[in-house]
Amino acid sequence: MSAARAIPLPSAAVSRALLSLTKPDVTFLVVLTTGAGVYLASPGTVNPALLVHAIVGTTLISAGTSALNHYFERDSDALMRRTSTRPIPAGLLAPESALWFGVTLALAGAVHLTLFTNWLSALLGLATSLTYLGIYTPLKTRTSLATLIGAFPGAVPPLIGWAAARGSLSLEALALYAILFAWQFPHFLAIAWMYREDYARAGILMLPVVDKSGDSTFRQIIAWSAALVPVSLLPATLGMAGPRYLFFALVLSLALLLVSWWSARERSNYSAKWLMHATVVYIPVLLGVMMFDKVTR
Repeated sequence: MSAARAIPLPSAAVSRALLSLTKPDVTFLVVLTTGAGVYLASPGTVNPALLVHAIVGTTLISAGTSALNHYFERDSDALMRRTSTRPIPAGLLAPESALWFGVTLALAGAVHLTLFTNWLSALLGLATSLTYLGIYTPLKTRTSLATLIGAFPGAVPPLIGWAAARGSLSLEALALYAILFAWQFPHFLAIAWMYREDYARAGILMLPVVDKSGDSTFRQIIAWSAALVPVSLLPATLGMAGPRYLFFALVLSLALLLVSWWSARERSNYSAKWLMHATVVYIPVLLGVMMFDKVTR
C-alpha cells in the first residue's frame, strides 16, 4: 500500500507537518538524556556553550532520524489508526520531502557535533541514526527481537553527551547507558501492548503481536523493571552520586517495579497506559535527582 499523494498546503501547514516529522516528544527525551550526559560528565561547572552545541547537534540528528523513520515506515503508518494521520500517509507531505528533510537534518547534526564538540560524539550520533534506521526499523516486520536490538542504539544519547564533554567514554558513562537500556523494555512493551492490534494490522512483529496471551510480554516487563533496580544504583556505586541519590533511585525503581507488577496482573490497556506514563516520569526524575545530587554535594 502506498502513502497518499501529497496535497498543496499553505506554508504554515507545511511547517507544522515538518515539525511533526521530527517526533518532538521522542526528540525531547533524546535531548534530555544527552544534556544529562554533558552535565554529569563535566568536571566542576558545565560549559554553557558546549552544552548548547551538544544539544543542538543531537537535536538535529534525532529530528532527522525521526523524519527518515516516517519515510521508511510510511506504508505501515498508513495501516495503523494511531499513525494514519502522520504527514506522509495523510498526504500532507510527499515522501521525497521527508527523505531529504531527514537526511539534511541528520547530516547537519553530525557536522555540528564534529565542529563544535568532537568527532566521538558525532560518530556516536551518526552510528545511532544508521543503526536505528538500517537495522532496527526493517527488523520490526521480521522478528519480535527488534525491541531488544533497537534498545542498543536507543540508549546511546547519554553517551553522546558524555563524549561531548570529555572526548572519551568511561564506566560512569556506561552506567547511564545501562539505565536507559533497561528502561526501554517496560516503556516500549507497555506501548506495544496498548497498540498490539494496530501493530498486527501493519505486520509489525512487536512481542505482544506474537505473544497473544501476554505471558512473555509481561514477564519481560517485570524482569527488566526488576533489573532496573540494581542498575539504577550503579551511579552511586561508581561515585557519581551519593547516599541521597541512592535512596531516591531505590524508591523510584521499586515504585516502577510495583507499577509493572500491577500492569502484569491486570493485562489491560488501562494498566499498560499507566505503566507507560510511569516510565515517562521515571527517567527525567531519576536523572534530575542525579544532577541535583552532583550540584549539592
